[in-house]
Parts: sequence; C-alpha cells; structure tokens
Amino acid sequence: MGLILLIAAASFMVTDRINRIEEEKCFQKLYDEAGKLSSDIEQYIAESTQQLEMMASVIGRYDDLGSEQLWRIIDFYSNFGTLSKIEILMPDDTVLTNGGQKTEEENLSFETESDLGAHITGPAENGNGDGSHIVKTCVPVVKDQETIAMLYGALDLKNLITEINAQPYGNDAAIYLIEGGTGDFLVDTWHDEPGNIWELGERKMAPGYDHDQLKQGLINGKSGYVVFVSETIGEYLYFYYEPMDINDWRIALSVSESVVFDDANAIRLALNTFMMLETVCFALYLIWMFRQFHREMREKQRQMNILNYIYDVQKLLFNAHELQKNVIGALKNIGRMTSAETVGFWILGEAKGLTSFAWEDASEKRSDEWRNNDIVYRLVRYFEQKGMEFEARNIKEVRAKLPVGSAGKIRSLTAIPIEGTDGSICGVLAAFNIDDVPGTLAMLKNVSFSFSMLLQNMQSYNAIREKGEMDLLTGLYNRNRYEMDLREQNITYVRSLVCIYIDVNGLHELNNEKGHAAGDEMLKAVAAQIRARFGQKQSYRIGGDEFLVFVSDADEGSVSYQVKKAAENLKKENIYISAGIQRSEEAVSMDVLVKAAEEKMYEAKRRYYSQIHTRKERHLT
Repeated sequence: MGLILLIAAASFMVTDRINRIEEEKCFQKLYDEAGKLSSDIEQYIAESTQQLEMMASVIGRYDDLGSEQLWRIIDFYSNFGTLSKIEILMPDDTVLTNGGQKTEEENLSFETESDLGAHITGPAENGNGDGSHIVKTCVPVVKDQETIAMLYGALDLKNLITEINAQPYGNDAAIYLIEGGTGDFLVDTWHDEPGNIWELGERKMAPGYDHDQLKQGLINGKSGYVVFVSETIGEYLYFYYEPMDINDWRIALSVSESVVFDDANAIRLALNTFMMLETVCFALYLIWMFRQFHREMREKQRQMNILNYIYDVQKLLFNAHELQKNVIGALKNIGRMTSAETVGFWILGEAKGLTSFAWEDASEKRSDEWRNNDIVYRLVRYFEQKGMEFEARNIKEVRAKLPVGSAGKIRSLTAIPIEGTDGSICGVLAAFNIDDVPGTLAMLKNVSFSFSMLLQNMQSYNAIREKGEMDLLTGLYNRNRYEMDLREQNITYVRSLVCIYIDVNGLHELNNEKGHAAGDEMLKAVAAQIRARFGQKQSYRIGGDEFLVFVSDADEGSVSYQVKKAAENLKKENIYISAGIQRSEEAVSMDVLVKAAEEKMYEAKRRYYSQIHTRKERHLT
C-alpha cells in the first residue's frame, strides 16, 4: 500500500511539473509566434507601400491624372498587387477612382494628408457588413520635387491575416489586432464580429494576474502575458500581447487551456495507466519469493533512473541555445548515468572540432585526451565510412578502430554522430572510460535527438538574434542592440570612454524633396564614415537620423579630429552632420555620459542652422 501511495504522489508531482513546463512552453510559443506574425504583417504592409510608391513614380510622369491610359496602368498594378480600391486625392480635395472618375470626399484634406507623407490611415468599416476593417496605405505623388497628389490603396485587415497564411499555435490560437488607444479590435478571429476589448468587461483573472495589468499594457504599448477565464468557452485563455511598429497597433494571441495542456493530459493519462499497472504488478509480486521481488524492483528502479536522467538531459537542452552552461549540465547527467569519467560534445562547422563542451568526473584523475581534435576528425571519418556508431571496450579496440598518435589513458570509448536536418554530421557525442560500455551506446542514442534539436535551435537563435540587433539599412547595430549592451554592460573600457552623438542635418527635408531613397543613401554614407573611423563594435543607429558611437581609451582630441575628418568627407557629398563629444575617466552613469554628448550635439545643430540662417540673410541683402 505504501508503494502505491508513493507512486500516486510521484505521479501527482510529475504531472504538476509537466503542467508548469507546458505552461512555460505555451508562453514562449505565443511570444515567438506573435513576434513572427507581427513581422509578417509589417513586411506585408511594407510591400504594399513599396507597390504604391512604384505606382506613384509612374503617376508622377503624367500631366493628366485622370487619363484613361494612366488608369489602365493603375488597374493593371491593382490586379497583381495586394491592395484594392486604388484612389488619388487631388489638391482640390477631390478623389479620382474607378478608372479616373472624380468624386467629392468630405473626410479627406489634401493639405493634411500631404503633410503626413507616406503613412497608414486609421481603420474604417470595409462596407461589407461583416464588421471587418480596412486601412489605407498612402504615399505622395511627386513631380518636380512637389507633391501633386496623394495615392491611396485599401487593405482589408481580415483578408490580410488570410493572405499571410497565419496559423499560430498549429492554427489553434486566436489572432487579434487592437488599437492601443481605443481598445478597438481591428481583427478578432475569436469572436464573430470585432468589437472593443474594454466593452467586453473586466475578466476573471487567474491567480497572479489582474485586469489593470492587461489594460495598462495595451494602452502603454508594452508586451506581457495574462491568463483569464473566457466567458465563451468557460475555461482559461492564455493571452499574450505586444506592440507593433504600425500606428498604435497591438498584436495579440490567445489559446485555450485545453490546447495548452493537451500533451500534458495525454502524459497524465499515461502516468495514471502506468500507476494502475504498477498496482497490479505489486499485487502479483506478493506471490513471488522475496529475492525475486527484490530483483524486479531493483531493475525497475534502474529503468526509472534512466528515464529521469534522459528527461533531465532533454529539459536542460531545451533552452541550452540561450544558456550554454546547460550543455555541461546535460553532459554531467550522461556521465552520472553511464559512470563515464569524461563526456564530450563537439559542434562541427567550417572548422571541425572548433566548438567543444566537456564534463569530467572530479573524483577521477583527469585526462585531456578528449581535447585532442584529431580524435574527433577520425571519429567523423569512421562514421562516414563504417557506420553511425563507435564502440571500443578496451585500449586494444580503441587503437585498432581509431588509430591516433597516442591513445593516452583512454580505456574505452563510445561515440555517436549528431545529425542535422539534411542528414549531415553536425556534431559528435562521446563518453570516455566507461565500465558498462553496451549500456552507454543505447543511452547516447536516446539523447541524440535532443542534441540534434540543440544544434538546430542554436542556428535559428543566432540567426534571429543577429537579424534583430542589426540596422538593415546602414549595417550598424540598432537601438535594440544598444539598449541590450547598456543593460548587460557590454560597452567596455579600461581608463576612459568617449561618447559621440551624431545627428544628420536635413534628412527630413531631403526625404520630402528627393524621396526616401535619397535619404537612405545619406544615412548609408554617414554610417560608412562611422564604420571606417570607429569600427563596428560599439557603433549604433539609435533613431531615424541619430547615431551613437563609443570609443574606449582614447583622448578627446583624436576623436574630435576623426569626427572632423568624417564631417569634411561628408560635406563633399553635400551631407552635413552635427556631433557632440563627451569623454569620461570616471565610472559615471552611462545615461549621464550620453545625455552630455547629446546636449553638445544639439548645440552644434543650433550653430549649424544659425549659420544657414545668417547666410540666407546675407544673400537676400
């Protein structure tokens, strides 16, 4: 009876632990997929804007914007693009639509709209009676450096979700687009018709969450999670929200509790079934003699230990692409499970064997044979030529199967390859000096999939992180990387630190006069000068026309000289910058250092525009 109660308690604890893990996986998955969905929507709208800009460049060549020939071109673009209902707002506030027909539009002002430049309008009913919304993508039509019209393209938000084939959480998650200021749903796949999130009333929250947390997060443009009871289905909804880079929009995903714990329920059923079988087995064991009973129980305990070790390895490797110390923890579990003196893991790249992890039993005299990269190369060749596993039970077998310069203290060696998705060998997992060699091979195979997933996660994580930290236009680090470096204290110096705050003069005017392509070229030129003179490591584009550079252990004079030379080179290209330089030899707050450099930059900017104003006055006189 005691054993039955123990198994029941263990089942409850394991079930509770699994529920927690599934909940954490749910939040992580909602976070990942909301970010991807937000990126897809922003990219989709960016492509729509690019389509309109291309159309606007064609329209700007025509004198008569209502000509039949022009509208045949517009209709052609409309049929192949992502936008519908293409319209042109004229300076007299009339609208050209449907083949160039002129209509009156009371709600649009050319003066107001042209001042906004390229932008996304607020939502409006699509007119189909289904409660869905449209927004309009707007770009100026420029001719001879003057905005002569505004080009509009309607985008149905409900169709947008369908177009990008959004299926978060295996198509089990509901998708929401919400206006942060008003709480209006722009898209709501959970309810039949979009409404307002606040008009739904205050929800009953799970312990640890509150309604104000959700409301303030959506209003203030923060990201977060809440769990609340859905009145529609009567169970908890796991809800994640984050801001988007489009107007005041928020993206949110929700998934029901039954979906979140679907796998956990299956595991719980398996555990309950297992417990029932254990109970039956326990009753049968009473018939057997004590010796037989003891032997069976000891074997089951050994199997349970193996399962627990495998589970611990999988759990450690689940997020080891972010916490690489977990790789050592996983190797430690394998070493304890197999009684190996050393367990090593090599990640193969262009330079094979370059990245390695190892755990060594502190109770044994350490040997460094695992550090011999020649062993790894020979193991890879062995796998490619003779099979996908290696097992040598003694020194003689090691030297016969894997001839190396010196076998050293390797008494036995068991190794398997770790394969990538394309079947190529991406890594090697090996255990040295084990007494129970046959059991080791099976153990390594049981955890090989987890190590393979680790390699895939590392590749994906590094690619996503690099993309998220780089400003794609200039090639410098972006504001995300800048704030991360400040938070994690990655901006290093020994004796002193110089902060350079640079602002590009006239970017807005250039964008209005010659278009954003010219402005982009201006920013690229400034970034090229920064990179050439101060390097990439601590250089950032933190805003539209603002750059920050940190220079370690340099005097202010030499830095000022480099900034001056950069400004002179840019001036030759008719590009002007204002720069503020602040040096500190003390461990002051980084915010104070940046603020001081920023103030000097603004002072330089005021002098620049003052000089321009003075030159204009002289020219007039």
